[in-house]
Amino acid sequence: MTMSRIPMLDDRSLLSAAERLRPDLAPEYVLIRAAWSVLVEPGDGIAGALIAEHGAQDALRTALGEPGLLAPGRIGAREIADAQSRWQPRARPQAVHDALDSAFHVGARLLLPGDDDWPAGLEDLGAHAPIALWMRGDATRMRGQETVAIVGARAATSYGESVAGELAGDLAATDAVVISGGAYGIDGAAHRAALGVGGTTIAFLAGGVDRAYPIGHQQLFDRIRDGGAVLSEVPCGAAPTKWRFLQRNRLIAATGMATVVVEAGWRSGSLNTAGHAAALGRPIGAVPGPVTSAASAGCHRLLREYDAVCVTSAQEVRELWGSVIEAPPTAIPPDPDRTRLLDALSSRTARPPEDLARRSGLATDRVRALLGILELEGAVRRGESGWTQTSR
Repeated sequence: MTMSRIPMLDDRSLLSAAERLRPDLAPEYVLIRAAWSVLVEPGDGIAGALIAEHGAQDALRTALGEPGLLAPGRIGAREIADAQSRWQPRARPQAVHDALDSAFHVGARLLLPGDDDWPAGLEDLGAHAPIALWMRGDATRMRGQETVAIVGARAATSYGESVAGELAGDLAATDAVVISGGAYGIDGAAHRAALGVGGTTIAFLAGGVDRAYPIGHQQLFDRIRDGGAVLSEVPCGAAPTKWRFLQRNRLIAATGMATVVVEAGWRSGSLNTAGHAAALGRPIGAVPGPVTSAASAGCHRLLREYDAVCVTSAQEVRELWGSVIEAPPTAIPPDPDRTRLLDALSSRTARPPEDLARRSGLATDRVRALLGILELEGAVRRGESGWTQTSR
């Protein structure tokens, strides 16, 4: 069967917009992926399977109405027909042009599978992996780094925000990339803490990267773009919807090597993120809270019903994916004899070893030995009539 040429690929205006956005790639390839981003809703498994089977260009012909392509054993004719009825109302060249043009004007980039900055974990989503991602910021700092998703309730308590900040800050300070969803509450606390220590943080949005949602996080998103990236499956101008929030969660879970839920209600959307992580085989951590707190009910549910691991520190979070940062050397506990001798010394009155032995309850030989060590450290001074302490 001879495939016809896709008219969109002969549109010089569209090709020019694609080339302007990604001059490093063939404009037809960029245009095809951008078109798919406009046509489908996030997580469309029919589109993903069709592209995996036939490639993005031939699959696009089917999306635009040309018959003949199936994914044997995966997609039947009826499913293709249903999908076409969803896609074709959006098949407007102007919508694709607007997506490319809007991205260029806000400084966004179309990130594509195979790019060096493409989050590797997304491939585990299979047919439900994103076809493309729109990005503002710099994701190069994520290359080769450990990644962790930290999520939780929007209506977080001060306890939850404090714990989220501590975990995210400690992890980011040791080069882990903190992934979250840019929402109020736990998400925001995690992003801010990572930025506060000069670390890298990534926010996945449910709407276009050209709009701040929630609007109160406009300045936070500006900071995230300086210290990481803001990404979305939907093009600029697209509004966040309930479905897009739920699908956004799968990207957060797939990009993180582990997902940590800090606070969550019994039916919190954060449990949806944890569910995606579990389906992908990613470890899940949950932070415990007061048993009387409704904001922690979801975390306790994860611990009780979903084999989540109780985590209370950044080190315990790292253990979820088998990473261990060597703890600083434990301080040597003070020598009790040394402490007793220092208590017996005076900074004003010189005392001979025999007097110090009586005052401290130590043997005279032990006192003399300790005085020699303390003198080397500069803690004591020897005079004609005995020893004095130089500082306390």
